[in-house]
Amino acid sequence: MSISAPHDPKPAKENLRAVRRPLRPPRFSTVFRPALLLTALALTLVLVVLFCVDIAVGETTLPLGRVLDVLSGGGTRSQRFIVLDSRLPRALTAVVVGAALGLAGALTQSILHNPLASPDILGITSGAGLGAVAVVVGTGGATTGLLSTLGTPLAALAGGLLTAVAIYLLAWGRSASGERGATGLRLVLIGIGVNAFLLSAISYMLTRADLEEATRAQLWLTGSVSNTDTGKLVPVAVVTAVLLVIAACSARTLAVLRMDAETTRGLGVRIQAQQALLIGTAVLAAAMATAVAGPIGFVALAAPQLARRLLRTPGEPVVASALLGAILVVGSDIVARTLIPVDLPVGIVTAALGGPFLLLLLVRMNRKATVS
Repeated sequence: MSISAPHDPKPAKENLRAVRRPLRPPRFSTVFRPALLLTALALTLVLVVLFCVDIAVGETTLPLGRVLDVLSGGGTRSQRFIVLDSRLPRALTAVVVGAALGLAGALTQSILHNPLASPDILGITSGAGLGAVAVVVGTGGATTGLLSTLGTPLAALAGGLLTAVAIYLLAWGRSASGERGATGLRLVLIGIGVNAFLLSAISYMLTRADLEEATRAQLWLTGSVSNTDTGKLVPVAVVTAVLLVIAACSARTLAVLRMDAETTRGLGVRIQAQQALLIGTAVLAAAMATAVAGPIGFVALAAPQLARRLLRTPGEPVVASALLGAILVVGSDIVARTLIPVDLPVGIVTAALGGPFLLLLLVRMNRKATVS
């Protein structure tokens, strides 16, 4: 009779340790993933390089070394004016707006389990656009003082938030399993319908406005990062940073919400409450970005999907999506100012790049549905 050797648990523990390295400081536990960390650092480096390039290029091109010298406090008076007063606010706006859109897209796509569930597809940005156009057309540019400075951004923010509330209330109902709430598919379908209605309302308001009002409104609707000053950008940057921290701390909740409803409840997650919180975070980020720069399309749609494929994660990574959103907007701004003879708004470039990406995404989804 042969006696088998006792099972040695060391290889299994070593393999588990090689896959995931737990970090357990006091009252906190996480998993150390070197590949994800290195990818995030690489994306940050790419963003910093593009940020400096965006400041350097223009009618008067500056070397990158000179840009860094000016940012560190050196340079001549003319160079400081070009870098600090003329180009730095535009580059910072591109970073903040892109990060906010990437964050909003990652949250909506994760919660609704749909790669097409971005704020511009669901009608959030159209609601913000309708609010801004209503102010531009309704006042005729005759406002002064504080209303002239904050009227359009505040109206865009209010329009985006009210649109999100309306979509959520319209999507509320009873599912096939008898549960009450707002399901992902219902939210997407109602959002697409609301988006079409809001776009029609915007077109109607533009046809009723005079030429000057319609021109001002249409310029805002194209999406641009060139007309934002630092005073308007600071509160948006602070709010975006806070929302990014909230979303990053909710990574585990997002991972659980990707499961089926029964498993999610079994893990102790209140589905409707967490969905409402995270969707509210996404809506606020998208509305803030639209209030600052206008509706810049397809960034919230493309950034999370690119981040998911780059990091090979089961869901849309929040931080990487924000970084890729900033990279897309800053890169599009460079293209709009250098590779095209006419200085175009960044929203036109993102739309030109995002249209083919949307078609590719639809084709891939159709092939998966056909195979399954």
